[in-house]
Amino acid sequence: MPRKNIREIAGKPLIAWTILDTLKSRYLDCCIVSTDDDEICQIAKEYGAYVPFLRPLELAQDDTASIDVVLDLIGRLPNYDYAVLLQPTSPLRTAEDIDGAISCCLEHGSKSCVSVTETEYSPYWMYKLDEANKMNPLLNISQDKSYQRQKLAQVYRLNGAVYVNSYDMLKHEHRFIGKDTVGYIMPQERSYDIDTLQDFEIVEILMKGKRN
Repeated sequence: MPRKNIREIAGKPLIAWTILDTLKSRYLDCCIVSTDDDEICQIAKEYGAYVPFLRPLELAQDDTASIDVVLDLIGRLPNYDYAVLLQPTSPLRTAEDIDGAISCCLEHGSKSCVSVTETEYSPYWMYKLDEANKMNPLLNISQDKSYQRQKLAQVYRLNGAVYVNSYDMLKHEHRFIGKDTVGYIMPQERSYDIDTLQDFEIVEILMKGKRN
């Protein structure tokens, strides 16, 4: 979806919803937007974000990793303890979710916390097909448990809404998730991550319904 982050959804540019919830946070000192685009920069500023500089061209490619963008930012803005990555593609995330993830991180004494949601389909029921199309279970589990949902462990997936990391972890590990990372659970109805036009249309319906 070209220019997805500033496409209008429920009456505002997509990126605006994340900025506005960021500004409602009880913990965050400022909302910083990283972009190489002048129009996105202008819209971000209109909604209250801080854009201290445009993103370097080498970090504005289709295959640029989010961690590289964040590392560039914290290298230029060193006077903070934590960085919280909030992707514009999760507009159903709330300020309470942001603060909840930060609180979860601090309460557990962890250097990082990520938002997760319950999986709709259990990986214990997933299979791989070999060259002969024979079924091979993705995970090993006894057959007597695999058909009984109540006996399966609850599993969660990343929903892409909130990543909380200490500067120290980011600088030394160059990743968002480490062995001591804790998870902040969000409901599925706030865990949509917009990737396609269909996602966009579904989320807009949900946002309009919630507002009404």
